[in-house]
Parts: sequence; C-alpha cells; structure tokens
Amino acid sequence: MTVMQSFRMALKSISAKKMRSFLTMLGIIIGVASVVILVSVIQAQNKKSLEYLESQGTNKLTVSAYRWTGGDISRDLYDYCLGLSDLVVGVTPEVHLYNDGLSVKYGTHTVSATAEDWRKSGQFILGSDQYGLCNNYKLSAGRDLTRMDIDNYQNVCVLGGGVAETLFNLVNPVGKSVTILGTPYTVVGVYQKKNVDNWPELDNLILLPYSLNRTLGNNQTISEYSVKAVSASAADVAAIRIQGYLSALIPESSGYSHVQNNNQSMDSMDEMLMAQSLVLGGIAGISLLVGGIGIMNIMLVTVTERTREIGIRKAIGASRRSIILQFLIEASVICAIGGIIGILLGFLGTLIAAKLLLKMLFLPGEGITIGAFAFSVVLGIIFGLYPAIKASGLQPVEALRAE
Repeated sequence: MTVMQSFRMALKSISAKKMRSFLTMLGIIIGVASVVILVSVIQAQNKKSLEYLESQGTNKLTVSAYRWTGGDISRDLYDYCLGLSDLVVGVTPEVHLYNDGLSVKYGTHTVSATAEDWRKSGQFILGSDQYGLCNNYKLSAGRDLTRMDIDNYQNVCVLGGGVAETLFNLVNPVGKSVTILGTPYTVVGVYQKKNVDNWPELDNLILLPYSLNRTLGNNQTISEYSVKAVSASAADVAAIRIQGYLSALIPESSGYSHVQNNNQSMDSMDEMLMAQSLVLGGIAGISLLVGGIGIMNIMLVTVTERTREIGIRKAIGASRRSIILQFLIEASVICAIGGIIGILLGFLGTLIAAKLLLKMLFLPGEGITIGAFAFSVVLGIIFGLYPAIKASGLQPVEALRAE
C-alpha cells in the first residue's frame, strides 16, 4: 500500500465517524489555539513595549541624581557631558509638571495636565535645548529650544504634534502666543507626531525651558536627566563614566545617583517577555498532551474495531511496516486537521485578545503558526506509535477469529 493510499484510507476512516473524529480532535484544537493565542498576545505586548522604548530613542541613558540637602546638578552634569563629546551628543533635565490647574490655552481650546480625556491632556515638561535630540523628537515646523532661551528665561515653548493639533487644528502654531497660568508663551516649534499605539502622551507634550522651574515648577529639585550617546557601545562606556563622576560628585552619605542604560532595559524586557512566552506556551501545551492521550485512546479503539481487517491484510502479505505506516498516517491526519482548526481559532482569538487587552491589531507570526502545526503532527506520530505497533503485531490467525 502506497503512502497516498494510506492517506485516502485515513480520510475515509475519519469521515465515516465524523462526531467521534471531531471529539478526538477537540483536545488538539483547544491546545493549539491556546498556545497560539497566549504566545501571540505576549509577542504583541513585547512589540508594543519595544515600540514605546524605541520611540524614546535608542542609546539613551536615564540619570537619576540628587543631594539630600537639595539643589540640582544640571550645570555640573551638562559641563561634564560636554567633555565626553566622543561618547555623548546630548543631555537634558526632564521635569514633569503636575500642578493643579496647569494648562495651556489658545482661544477657546485648552489642554490641561490633569484632564481625564487624553485628547485634552498634556505633559508639561521642563527641558533643555537638547530635549528633542535625547528623546528622538524631530521638528515638523519652527525650531527647538536654544541655549539662549534657557539662559535668558524666555517664555517660549515647543509643542508636541498632538497638542498642536488640539489647540490649533490646521493653523500653523509657530509664532502664535498661548497662555500658561495666565502668562503668554510664544510657540517656537512643533514636533512631528510619533503615533505610537496607546501612548498618546508622547505627542501630547509641551516643552518649556528648565530655567523656568522657579515660576512653573515651584522650584522643585531637578533629579531626572536624559543623556544621548553616540552609539550602543558608546552608551555602555558613557554609563560607566557618568556613574563614576556622579559617585564622586554626590557621595552616598550626601545623596543618590544612578545611571540606567535604556538599551539594557530593552534587552531585559525582551528576555523577560520571551520567558513569559515559554512559560505560558508550556502551560497551554499541557492541553496538547491531554489531546495526544485522547488520540492514543481512540487509535487503540480503532485497532480493536479493525482487527479482522488487519488480519486479512497480514494474511495476504502486508508487512508490519505498511500497517504501522497506515495507523501513524491516520493519527497524524487527525492531529493535522485539529491543528489547522486550532490555528484558525488562534488567529481569531489573537485578534480579539489583542484588541481588547492591548488596543491594537496583531496576528500570530509565521514561527508560532508553523511550530504549532508541526507540533500537532508530531504529537499524532508520537501518540499513534503505540497503537500502530500493537496493530502490526497481531497474529493473522488470531486477528481473523475476532468478531
């Protein structure tokens, strides 16, 4: 008997007992769908998180430093980073303002720091002329802050694309005057939209000179900074040097300092989410094993039902190899059909889960799809092997006596 004949016989056997075949496949269907959905949702979460980190800019260092007695180190850090021109291309303080009543107004339109509607909510940030460079923002109109704006305490601001759209709609904001806490500020530039899914705050920012900390930030201590390195390797070296400088500048007895390499954060997140994928995939894979046991059980029943058929085939010269092949193909076909149905359900489940949980459209990748299908077929071979060997070992005389 050829392989194609074995396939035709397998399909005929499955179609002859449709309900039993479907119930047999059910464990495989549920297992494959679970693996596809869980692993794909983790991959979607990974993609979303990495998009956010990448939107902040690669080769970025996050620096936290402050003295117990107060007073920021902005000028010290800025001057030190200037001396690392072969490693560092930019440095900026990052002060997020959350004052009650803090808002920016233009005509009848308002964007507030505490608005519940994200379309009318803004991030008020005090930064330097290098804030856009350090955080991967590009200008769509006008200019960025300058060192002169900071040194001269200029009432100027740069708007994120989302805020500019909310306040000005299609009007060019550059040169226009907006009001913040009753004081007019001139819009000197607008950043391009990043359009990262579910992170509207990246485009809803209002950047102001950090020298205005006294009037806008109630003179709060500046303790957070961003440093942009030339490359990934430069980021590693810069992190070590800046940490050494800060440790000397602020001893443990008088303050705190820490330098975080965001490239390492991306790698750590990738590893963590990969581990989650393996764990959740393994848990879902248990249902596949249960489905495989169901396949073995049904194949043993099939061997019992077809004992006389096996006896006749062996009596007319069928080899053990051909009988084993026939039953293995039948078990594999059942698992393959179940795997295909499970994958289709997995695609549907992934679409629904990603939309509900992550507010994004996401489909399983080729790797998980092919892997799930291949594993279901291999499962059929593994759990169909024992019934196939048992069938091939039947003696013709005893098999022909069976009723």
